[in-house]
Amino acid sequence: MIKTLLFDFGDVFINLDKEAPNIEMKKIGIHSFSNEMMEINKQYETGKIATSQFLDWYHKAFPCSSKKQLSDAWNSIILTFPEYRLKFLEGLANSKQYQLILLSNTNNLHIEKVIENMTLKRYNRFKNCFDAFYLSQEINLRKPDKNIYEFVLNSHNINPNECLFIDDTKENTETAKTLGIHTWNIIPKKEDVVDLFQTKKALFQNSYYITQNF
Repeated sequence: MIKTLLFDFGDVFINLDKEAPNIEMKKIGIHSFSNEMMEINKQYETGKIATSQFLDWYHKAFPCSSKKQLSDAWNSIILTFPEYRLKFLEGLANSKQYQLILLSNTNNLHIEKVIENMTLKRYNRFKNCFDAFYLSQEINLRKPDKNIYEFVLNSHNINPNECLFIDDTKENTETAKTLGIHTWNIIPKKEDVVDLFQTKKALFQNSYYITQNF
């Protein structure tokens, strides 16, 4: 029986354009991501360096680009958060049938852009739906590292067999599976989180939420 729903954020609730940063970076002279750049990105997403240090590093490496251009290119991945998904989540929260936890790889620039796009009021509506709200930059851990899932399981005394993790990145769901967590590797634009109980109905056969809503 599923008792905990563990959600990713991007391309689960908020829409992303994962190709946009590559396109925008090329416009300012960044044509590929080196191993060093990937490491800087990881350090930023795990809160090991601040936004100012992140932008300073890129500006030094690519002096022809301004920090504004860099942040705009970095944030071009962030799109819209449909209201129907937020209402679906609020319905789940109000049902009190499941422990709801967010687990997202992100950073301050992206969260600022999310709030700008959503408005602070809608962002707080989203955040208030969760029993726990984990951002990689705040907990210094990042998917798909195994320890981030162990952190969540141990922090909330969760039985992995009673937990469903929804994420759009295969690597993330595969790691979760090794710990015995049920997973849904959601396919953006083809699947939608609001169809959770139909798509994964085998896990929710005796769910009170389903009997009341479907």
